Amino acid sequence: MTIIEWLSHGLLEFSNLSLVVYTLVVTHITIVSVTVYLHRHSAHRSVELNGVLKHFFRFWLWLTTGMLTKEWTAIHRKHHAACETKDDPHSPVVMGIGKIFWLGSETYSDATEDSSIMARYGSGCPDDWVERKVYTPFKFYGISLLAVINIALFGVLGLTVWAVQMIWIPLFAAGVINGIGHWWGYRNFECPDAARNIVPWGILIGGEELHNNHHTYPNSAKLSVKPYEFDLGWAWIRLLVMLGLARVISVGPVVERIAGKSTIDKDAAWALLNDRFRVMSRYAEEVVKPVLNQEYHKADQASRKLIKRARKLLYRESSLVDERGRDQITAVLENSAEIKMIYDLHHSLQAIWAKRGGNMDEVIAALAEWCREAEESGMQALHEFAETLKSYAMPTTATA
Repeated sequence: MTIIEWLSHGLLEFSNLSLVVYTLVVTHITIVSVTVYLHRHSAHRSVELNGVLKHFFRFWLWLTTGMLTKEWTAIHRKHHAACETKDDPHSPVVMGIGKIFWLGSETYSDATEDSSIMARYGSGCPDDWVERKVYTPFKFYGISLLAVINIALFGVLGLTVWAVQMIWIPLFAAGVINGIGHWWGYRNFECPDAARNIVPWGILIGGEELHNNHHTYPNSAKLSVKPYEFDLGWAWIRLLVMLGLARVISVGPVVERIAGKSTIDKDAAWALLNDRFRVMSRYAEEVVKPVLNQEYHKADQASRKLIKRARKLLYRESSLVDERGRDQITAVLENSAEIKMIYDLHHSLQAIWAKRGGNMDEVIAALAEWCREAEESGMQALHEFAETLKSYAMPTTATA
């Protein structure tokens, strides 16, 4: 093989189609390394991985991205702790969607220079010889080595493959997830930040597209919650579990509904507190939406416009409603006693969740009082919802 032939085709002499397939495979391995290893294992401890597999992921990320486990983990934990505040390392709500989408990798890089973030949020990350002596001091040597490998294998086209690998994580993780994932999409749950599910099928970014689900239940190894949602990262985890290379630690809160149970007791209170986000999602579907539809059909033209404008605002996380939205809510509430009733009960139920760190007897009493008010409201949707709350219980553990 001459030098010209080598530069044209490299050692492997791949066709253009083979080169595209190769690029998709290696970038997908990088995505799996981020979502399974960095995110679900290292940052949130929702899945445990085999030691050899963990080191493969560390090596692959050093080679293809130059990212270090401790830096990524610490910055992500800081993001959850200070989400949508001035201390959030990458909030489009605070910094603007343009900056995070186009310059998200720079805000990440800036955060890695903050030693206080590393010290407070980087606990439990690898600190062995190879991390201290190779990956950390030479963290950008890996991507340089990757460029050499790509050129050797594919000739000059290897630089194109390398360029795609270099932009993959900055574009999709820093730009799309950290940016669009807090700006555009749908919300299954009204978590106390702006996180959204970009699309229901988490394929291209390994399930990270389901960002609202993740911010609601950050310690869950599974990011999909609806029957129509798909989390490819979870599929990989299930495969690794079958191969004996992983162990799932948490998939979010698990509760039971017991038919015929009609009392708010300690068991029900614990279950409702654990599953509060799903409870509020059910309230929106089973109470707010039916009552709004009923009131909409009874209202005159002017009132219908008010209801239509404020429809989604009536169950949105209150911290995410701007002044204009609050004015629209006020106009609807002044116009309908029924809508005011379900809105006030929505907020009083949220207030009960805020008591979860206090006296459990107070929580039980508050839930019982809430159910009493709902049942005495004269509204069928509220009465039925209150009955379902009483059916909640923590799952029983089978005994031998």
